[in-house]
Amino acid sequence: MRVLPICFGARDVWCKIGTQFAIIPQIEGAACEFCPGRSREGTGTGTCGAHRGRRWGGALDRRPGCKSFRSLVGPPHSHGGGSSRQPFPFTYDPREGRDAKPVLFREGRGPRGPVAAAISNNSDSSSAKKAPKKKKKSRRRTLRACELAPSSSINASPPPPSLATAHHRCFSVDDRRAFVVAVRVACGLLGPVCRWRDSRRFAVEFAVEFGGGERDNMTVGAGISVSDGKLTVLGSRVLTDVHPNIEVVPAGGGGAMASGAFIGVRCDQVGSRRVFPVGKLEGLRFMCLFRYKMWWMTQRMGNCGRDIPFETQFLVVEARDGSHFDNRGEDGSSDQAALYTVFLPILEGDFRAVLQGNERDELEICLESGDPAVTGFEGSHLVFVAAGPDPFEVITNAVKTVEKHLQTFSHRERKKMPDMLNWFGWCTWDAFYTDVTAEGVKQGLESFEKGGVPPRFVIIDDGWQSVGMDLSSKGSYADNSANFANRLTHIKENHKFQKNGQEGSRVDDPALGLCHIITEIKQEHALKYAYVWHAITGYWGGVRPGVDGMEHYESKMAYPVSSPGVQSNEPCDALNSITTNGLGLVNPEKVFSFYNELHSYLASAGIDGVKVDVQNILETLGAGHGGRVKLARKYHQALEASISRNFPDNGIISCMSRNTDGLYSTKRAAVIRASDDFWPRDPASHTIHIASVAYNTIFLGEFMQPDWDMFHSLHPMAEYHGAARAVGGCAIYVSDKPGQHDFNLLKKLVLPDGSILRAKLPGRPTRDCLFTDPARDGKSLLKIWNMNDFSGVVGVFNCQGAGWCKVGKKNLIHDEQPGTTTGVIRANDVDYLPKVAGDDWTGNVILYSHLGGELVYVPRNTSLPVTLKSREYEVFTVVPLKELSSGALFAPIGLIKMFNSGGAIKWLEYETLSGSVILKIRGCGVFGAYSSVRPQRVLVDSEDSEFRYEESSGLVTFTLRVPEEELYQWNIVIDL
Repeated sequence: MRVLPICFGARDVWCKIGTQFAIIPQIEGAACEFCPGRSREGTGTGTCGAHRGRRWGGALDRRPGCKSFRSLVGPPHSHGGGSSRQPFPFTYDPREGRDAKPVLFREGRGPRGPVAAAISNNSDSSSAKKAPKKKKKSRRRTLRACELAPSSSINASPPPPSLATAHHRCFSVDDRRAFVVAVRVACGLLGPVCRWRDSRRFAVEFAVEFGGGERDNMTVGAGISVSDGKLTVLGSRVLTDVHPNIEVVPAGGGGAMASGAFIGVRCDQVGSRRVFPVGKLEGLRFMCLFRYKMWWMTQRMGNCGRDIPFETQFLVVEARDGSHFDNRGEDGSSDQAALYTVFLPILEGDFRAVLQGNERDELEICLESGDPAVTGFEGSHLVFVAAGPDPFEVITNAVKTVEKHLQTFSHRERKKMPDMLNWFGWCTWDAFYTDVTAEGVKQGLESFEKGGVPPRFVIIDDGWQSVGMDLSSKGSYADNSANFANRLTHIKENHKFQKNGQEGSRVDDPALGLCHIITEIKQEHALKYAYVWHAITGYWGGVRPGVDGMEHYESKMAYPVSSPGVQSNEPCDALNSITTNGLGLVNPEKVFSFYNELHSYLASAGIDGVKVDVQNILETLGAGHGGRVKLARKYHQALEASISRNFPDNGIISCMSRNTDGLYSTKRAAVIRASDDFWPRDPASHTIHIASVAYNTIFLGEFMQPDWDMFHSLHPMAEYHGAARAVGGCAIYVSDKPGQHDFNLLKKLVLPDGSILRAKLPGRPTRDCLFTDPARDGKSLLKIWNMNDFSGVVGVFNCQGAGWCKVGKKNLIHDEQPGTTTGVIRANDVDYLPKVAGDDWTGNVILYSHLGGELVYVPRNTSLPVTLKSREYEVFTVVPLKELSSGALFAPIGLIKMFNSGGAIKWLEYETLSGSVILKIRGCGVFGAYSSVRPQRVLVDSEDSEFRYEESSGLVTFTLRVPEEELYQWNIVIDL
């Protein structure tokens, strides 16, 4: 690929093509460039009035009174390039209608001045040099398109090897309307430059693929181009047979904004739902995330377009084989042969885009407004595409680019995380379902305290609100679910949460309402945070219209209409009930008042946050409200404004909310449920749950901290679930019934003060798991990696045997007795480990297995085999090995009885001269470390501590007692 620098002077567009220059002049006060007898009327357009509104490039239409011919470029034009011309940000106004007129100059005979200095040098040079002086009798010739020879006859040799890698040049453009820049020179030597519709100032990257005598094509945005019917990314073909109405629009801005491009469509037709084929995806491994029912999302792997389901919201394609990613270079960097291409269908105006495949293996864009009256769309920014050798970096930068483009949501890194994430919690749902009472909440907290594992936050789930069913409604009853036909009848609690409350009566004194129980449990059980549940529409059936005290919310009955994509996937009892009985929808203009009055009452009662459920229902209610995107945005803006006003710790958990309508419309919410519910009595659900959350986190973790949901500590799969949450970086909370707990398990997750050792990031599958199917292929293990302050952690799970069935449309066990599965673990599984290892790290690590209790030294670029039976797991702490000046080797592991051992280490420092290791440790129990030599002594808070040293393994252990202070950190010194 050869880079052609492009810059501007006065009203001219310049570009270099091989050994020649092209200039597109725009000069005021001369004759029309297409009608020699007409004036340009001082418009600066280069045209007369008859030629205003022209599109740049392409064949120029003949206008009445114009004597020009239909051509790619206009007739001759004399241009005097003076030194006064300065590069400037170029502004295009379509009302002025400038037309492109290339003029060719031989190299060395081009324009003079700053512009010439900027472009007259080799295309791989980033610095401007002085242009060579023109000869006394220079010959400058302006060519018409019909006079140009075929591109193969132009003297432009292929670029030398040093120019094989493109370095892009940028310029600024401020465009407030749609237009096309299409500079065509030498019968198509230079192809379309770009097309965009955007109101923001942004930088556009230009490069030209140099292909000898063949037509060259313009590449935009991180080497993403469409040419000859192929979508090519950094030299690798991703899609073939790309439809001619597909266009690629460069992403603007600097930094991450220069890392990709948008895919759009040109379409003259309108409609509230349209499907556009893009191109064929064949023979490349991919992983996609799709909504298998209205509320929830899961993963699917494949290698052709037809494998992409309806409602796909995220797609990553292995554009070049990354299976050997573990072949690291001398600097520890990953194998550059791997190439990952990410597709993010986004929001545009009032429309939402998703991906899907068809039987011809084509990738399709499905565009929906959710309102039959909303039919017009732009279509230029429907899917964002980015690529690179590091999948996690590509995904993060892609979402950040979309964040800057849409300006309607915030990336996770910019959000305030609620403190409840750092403490152990209890949710009342599985313990009581909707039969929860104030007395039941007290019993549950007392039961945990007796076992020495005190919850520090509680979620009072569905069952506390004042609700009722309309006389005409058809109830929906089940032992483990709510009645979806109920509607909210009052913002205050029901009688079960009023002091001495009686059914059918209401206590007016706020102190005798929810406040009395919240005050009591916070005082008696040292509870830090109390959350309550509510639906985004108030309750499952919304707010009852016209009910006393709630008339001002102007609730009206609405009947959900789900999209065909959702209807084609798994049916849902909740959605069916709401569709049948309707939903009382609060007027979008009044919804802030509803939220604010509800939340201010809760805050006055001592509530610290809310779990807001059923969020995706908004996508079915867009008719009459400007569409699903507009309705969702109004509701989310009002919800977040109320949260900000009433819950200063950003106390919100978003649930049943995994559609992009909401994800791309939330700026504050920082915690999101990443899975379907924990189903204690469904044996097919447990391995599916772990795999789904891990893969969903690849996408959801860019927006919020994924929540893995509650689980039961006393359950056959409890350790499996607990280990996953330890590496998930998420909140840890259970839904045990009072008296039904496994405290030995909980103590692997929770410290005596109720805090947890939470990993720093959202836990994601390791790189070598991205395109394998650990639930269905019968041979792969799932590995989930995360980071601590000074180490990594990897959870390994055998998830084989069950998955969501696209035929049965539900979770099914497809292998009753899945066999033993073997994989490997290595330092490279922790993608960000070099960031905490230090500059002098050699790549060697210590692995400590939680269940096995084994310490293994693993040299650089070597692997440790792992074998697990069905539904088994293991957790490994991965610690960079440090070599001290004395030659001793050391690696601190952490509290080895905890799942996430390394999360206890809060400070680590090596004294190279004295040979001492200084640490700060939070928590209590057995602390372990690797040392190649027996330590001389161990100090804990300046006092000598007994320790054990195993000569065979190098494991050093000593015990830390339970501290008296909350979140206390022990000062440790280990002299080697």
